[in-house]
Amino acid sequence: MDLFNNLSLGFGVAFTQVNLMYAFIGCLLGTLIGVLPGIGPLATIAMLLPATYALPPVSALIMLAGIYYGAQYGGSTTAVLVNLPGEASSVVTIIDGHQMARNGRAGPALAAAGLGSFFAGCVGTLVLAAFAVPLTEVAFKFGPAEYFSLMILGLVGAVVLASGSLLKAVGMILLGLLLGLVGTDVNSGVARYSFDIPELTDGLGFIVIAMGVFGYGEIIHNLGKHESERQVYTSEVKGLMPTLEDFKRMVPATLRGTALGSVLGILPGGGAVMAAFAAYTIEKKTKLNPGEVPFGKGNIRGVAAPEAANNAASQTSFIPLLTLGIPPNAVMALMVGAMTIHNIQPGPQVMTSNPELFWGLIASMWIGNAMLIILNLPLIGIWIKLLSVPYRWLFPAIVLFCAIGVYSTNNNTFDIWMVAIFGFIGYVFIKLGMEPAPLLLGFILGPMMEENLRRALLLSRGDWSVFLTRGLSLSLLLVAVALLAVVMLPSMKKKREEAFVEE
Repeated sequence: MDLFNNLSLGFGVAFTQVNLMYAFIGCLLGTLIGVLPGIGPLATIAMLLPATYALPPVSALIMLAGIYYGAQYGGSTTAVLVNLPGEASSVVTIIDGHQMARNGRAGPALAAAGLGSFFAGCVGTLVLAAFAVPLTEVAFKFGPAEYFSLMILGLVGAVVLASGSLLKAVGMILLGLLLGLVGTDVNSGVARYSFDIPELTDGLGFIVIAMGVFGYGEIIHNLGKHESERQVYTSEVKGLMPTLEDFKRMVPATLRGTALGSVLGILPGGGAVMAAFAAYTIEKKTKLNPGEVPFGKGNIRGVAAPEAANNAASQTSFIPLLTLGIPPNAVMALMVGAMTIHNIQPGPQVMTSNPELFWGLIASMWIGNAMLIILNLPLIGIWIKLLSVPYRWLFPAIVLFCAIGVYSTNNNTFDIWMVAIFGFIGYVFIKLGMEPAPLLLGFILGPMMEENLRRALLLSRGDWSVFLTRGLSLSLLLVAVALLAVVMLPSMKKKREEAFVEE
């Protein structure tokens, strides 16, 4: 019964004129950046964080959440029509989606992606609403030792589920943790790693790193690609409605993708990309029906399952953020940044101290998913037109907005120079095949880990065994060790490499 009371409170908050407007803006922007290749939700949310200063906290988070799950929808349009992932989790959709477009079936491919996304988004939000309360109660049992162990698990999860080399992922996390140490030590008040630069005594700005590595890094990388790589199938988009046979194949694939995405979204280090890869791998393992198109040649299941999985995961990844205060992926780490801007401490107390924000955000996701269906399918013609805008016109605008956004946070030109430096570093990471997302997680979790480690040792009078004698802390550390051990097994290593070379 409490759940219904809470949801009615949430819908009361979400259905206000202001919040509906920001939900719509978020969904529209999300779709837009999902459609435009090379500008992912990470870069966009990083660019827009400064703009949320002036907004009420609920409206700001509703808009940013709309951008995140809106990008999952929009990314499929580019993947199907242009053979380019508009968003990282759409890499898998390309394999069969673009083949369907080449076979003159772009309409059903886009409809399968849209409907699968809508269903999964709604289920993901239901899971979020159902699990929020019990998980929050568990979270109150957490002390500093448990929080430290949980963050260790989160970082190990980010390593395990990062694409590419394990060693590189570990290196990125360690670099993120080191960058988090820059600034003034809370206990002693001594400046660390500031190199006598006054601007660094407050530490590196979260927005600076996020915008540099993800925004500018991606732009520089995209400029290196040739325009001829784009091949838009615009004329073939007619007849959006899938056939009865298509529906028969779509429905079970969507259900499997939704279930998988809902679980993987909750895991630390998981998220939409991992869910999409895993869903596609499962579909490939499932037996083909008689007369069904093989995978890689335009199978509708290869579109419906990953799209359902990435949307379910993008909704359920809010669970650890809102209940434990731990971001499971890089986008959620940005959400922590947004909450901090508005003086909201993410964690279990959000539900009790700020129920309007908590339940308003959950209710807005339902509204957002309905808006996205309306935005995506009937307005497909507009999104196609956008795809023909040359990138050489887009990128100066993006660079300018980033620079204005960074400057406006502290009114400091030093930040613009730092963004430029991190932009170059981000480009180097892309070239070296090093995924920057673990770095961001390490940077966010680093100061929190240090704080909880010190607090736990202070309470135990310097006794390190506190992490092993407390049952919950020990079990979290054992799970982290088990994850690392499993992923290092030769058979697992080979499978992992295969999963990520699907693109």
